[in-house]
Amino acid sequence: MTQIKQIQSHLTISGTLLDPYAAGKIISLCAESDDDHLSHAYKLFLQLSYRTKFIWNTMIRSFTAKNEAFKALTIYKTMLRSGYLPNNYTFSFIFKACCTDHLSLGFVFHSQAIKLGWESYDFVLNGLIHLYSMSGSMGPARTLFDSSAARDIITWTALINGYVKSGQVSAARELFDNMPEKNAVSWSAMIHGYVQVGLFKEALELFNQMQICGCRPNHGGIVGALTACAFLGALDIGRWIHAYVDRNGMELDRMMGTALIEMYAKCGCIETACSVFDKMLDRDVFAYTCLISGLANHGQGCRAIKLFGRMKNEGVAPNEVTFICVLSACSRMGLVDEGLRIFKNMREVHGIEPGVQHYGCLVDLLGRAGMLEEAKKVVRDMPMEPDSYVLGALLNACRVHGNVDLSEETVENLVERCIDHGGVHVLLSNIYASSKQWHCVVKVRKGMEEKNVRKIPGCSFIEVDGKVCEFVAGDRSHVLMEDTMLLLFGIDKHLKSTRKCMAFNH
Repeated sequence: MTQIKQIQSHLTISGTLLDPYAAGKIISLCAESDDDHLSHAYKLFLQLSYRTKFIWNTMIRSFTAKNEAFKALTIYKTMLRSGYLPNNYTFSFIFKACCTDHLSLGFVFHSQAIKLGWESYDFVLNGLIHLYSMSGSMGPARTLFDSSAARDIITWTALINGYVKSGQVSAARELFDNMPEKNAVSWSAMIHGYVQVGLFKEALELFNQMQICGCRPNHGGIVGALTACAFLGALDIGRWIHAYVDRNGMELDRMMGTALIEMYAKCGCIETACSVFDKMLDRDVFAYTCLISGLANHGQGCRAIKLFGRMKNEGVAPNEVTFICVLSACSRMGLVDEGLRIFKNMREVHGIEPGVQHYGCLVDLLGRAGMLEEAKKVVRDMPMEPDSYVLGALLNACRVHGNVDLSEETVENLVERCIDHGGVHVLLSNIYASSKQWHCVVKVRKGMEEKNVRKIPGCSFIEVDGKVCEFVAGDRSHVLMEDTMLLLFGIDKHLKSTRKCMAFNH
């Protein structure tokens, strides 16, 4: 940059900087440098008496790349007022700028592109497809895609991203399978699509297929696969991906580091998650929150609270989710005073207004400690309507401490709000059973049958030789699963007592 400024000084003294070609080169070098020298380029841009379309486009593109869409659109508006007409490159940058918070403006610029005859150019068409996809208008996006004569990977991937964003994963997969050529970006888009709608097993299958096809996964694809491993508990696959990252010297940035922490924490390897956290050079609020949540879920509430203090000391501001995790850690450890202090500091110190989930954590904290009246008071004095999480926490506390009267009152509250799902009735039935009120148990069960209320069956996953198998409660195929597990662990499947025990546990 020092040499660029020396050249600029020479051009200024010699008068050559008045030449828009020379000025455009200086602006381009400053605006596109790795360091943030865009402000210097903008100052030079403002001093020029004559600007070419190349200079206008350079500034619009640079501000768009720096996620300063408003500034880019302001320069475009000044360009039009100065009598300069945009070309195909201008529209490609403008449509990209509109994809953040200015979607409605993008539709206006589309009409300008049509009037000026630039709509059919590849760069413009890709930008339009991406614009309509980001807004969820998949009909116009598909029409533009079908009208494109020269579709490249960017065109296909833009439409796939649109279908994924709008939740139409089947349409995205159909388009993905018909792609004549795929790259790491298109594979990653489809993997993230499956993760977004909770099809984690399909995401890992696609990640495996990607490697079979000889395509090296990029940063986005690896993060998506790690997220799927976290939800499925696929530790072996997650470890293989971690080894792949290390072997290829990929940077352990915020996103990948957080994905690894989440994967190890949810797979039961909390110490490995802490090790990954310590190796990260740049830790943000998401990395801290993820590890705090993992420590809390592993019963290490004291370490979670200590990490929360370290987070504040390092100048990382907590967010709403961080407080949910910390309050949950206090609840599980029975740290009532600490939890109340943290809840109070949310508003007074950090300026974060507690939401319904934070009140749910507070009710759980008080309820676990046996302070049912205080928990009931929190529910009554909440500034918003309690949801199923808040009332469920109170109902669970009633079950633990055997408070039948408050249980009935809470269930009535749930029924009034039409959130009395099957789990609520089963929990009330168990509370009656604990207090030996069998006639009430029968009444609740009959009421469930009359209303056709069903409890959603639980499910779990097990990873065997890199393959994830799902077990669902009540699934009649459990006998086949049982035989498989017995063979895997070398147990005699003809032992009747073992079969009965496994069937009962299932």
